[in-house]
Amino acid sequence: MKPTRRRATRTAAALATTLTLALTASACGDDGSTSGEEGSGKGTITFWDNNGGPRTKIWKQIIAKFEDKNPDITVKYVPIPIANVQSKYDTAIQSGGDSLPDVGGVGTAYLANLVAQGALDPVTDRIGDSALKGKLIKNMVESVRAAGGDDKELYSVPTSANQGTLWYRTDLFKAAKLPAPDSWENFYKAADELTDKGRNKFGFTLRGGAGSIAQALDMMYAQSGIASFWNGGDGGDGGDGDKTTLNDPKNVTALEKYIALFKKVTPAADLNNDFAKMVAQFDQGDIGMLQHNLGSYVDHVRLLGKDKIAGIPLPPSRPGAARTIVSNPVDGLGLFKASKNKAAAWKFIEFAASPEMNSLWNEDVGAIPANVGAADDDWIAKAPPTKAALESLNDPRTKVVQLPYYLPDWNNISKADNEPSFQKVLLGKMTAKAFCDKVAKELNAAQADWKKHRS
Repeated sequence: MKPTRRRATRTAAALATTLTLALTASACGDDGSTSGEEGSGKGTITFWDNNGGPRTKIWKQIIAKFEDKNPDITVKYVPIPIANVQSKYDTAIQSGGDSLPDVGGVGTAYLANLVAQGALDPVTDRIGDSALKGKLIKNMVESVRAAGGDDKELYSVPTSANQGTLWYRTDLFKAAKLPAPDSWENFYKAADELTDKGRNKFGFTLRGGAGSIAQALDMMYAQSGIASFWNGGDGGDGGDGDKTTLNDPKNVTALEKYIALFKKVTPAADLNNDFAKMVAQFDQGDIGMLQHNLGSYVDHVRLLGKDKIAGIPLPPSRPGAARTIVSNPVDGLGLFKASKNKAAAWKFIEFAASPEMNSLWNEDVGAIPANVGAADDDWIAKAPPTKAALESLNDPRTKVVQLPYYLPDWNNISKADNEPSFQKVLLGKMTAKAFCDKVAKELNAAQADWKKHRS
């Protein structure tokens, strides 16, 4: 009981701090919550890249193309390391807001924090009046809407997303005469038949270290077919329900099946694997399958070759059913409320999110483009895992379980606070049900606090 009360207190404190900052800054009339100006649509605007370094080269290409087309607008590019971007935004808001950019890269993991502080302009109407209307993948739009904590407004234009992918060694499957793991029956059968502990061969590798719970949620909801994170929610409403479905009996059963793989068909080292170790182990060893996202595709191809690797979305809960996908963070571009030149800033956002530029950017970073106009581009056809992920997101039957990124304590609950407990489950020192009940209790308390402060 004590840990739960402490987390509930911390959640309330985080919310109070955020709201106090927003109100204090608003009283000063000079922060991210000020109204700014539409401006002339010309002059200089500032753009903060939320993953500066790895993406600097491609952003500079897009900016050059934009400036060629709009010679009366200059874009000042500022690369921000991904590990520092949220604190950079917070610091700029708390110090008065004058240093905030006109446009900034905004991921759904910290979108609600910026919305709560009044730093962003809603972009719903701007999208509706632009060439982007009807051109953004619906499931990405709903993820952004849910993450912002407002069921009526979008506070970021989605540009890309990642997705959980089941990677498998086609050469090992072929040698064993196994079908692709496109159903859970085929997955578990392959995991067993590709394991030969005496020869250090395993059917699967899982993530037991940092980030383990995110992978477990992917596997649980995909198998259970439960389509909403909250009871009473529709899977895309940002939190209308009061109790999480995480400890639903179907999810508990799915987790039991998943953790039963540990040491039976996986290496014992999986207990402490983060994503880097897990991916390296898969690429350098004789392991049949790995569940990770699209971001590791380049490494798989580089070390194994395209002829030995394939990636597919996680199978539906049963053959013929709709596929269930847990939402991955969606990257996007936010229009900052304090901007003195919103007209020019919006021109840049609209250009960067256009089919051609969105395709160019996502090809470079290996992610799923948000603009549906990029779906038929050649590079996607040449990257089957990305194509399959895009098709699954575009499928109207696909159900996306929107994770509650809007909760101030989401990262604490879903990562550091409970990853040690997940390791206890793998080691048989805690049951899957006890784990799910523990995490669910903390999430329900965090949701109640969020609703209380929202009303």
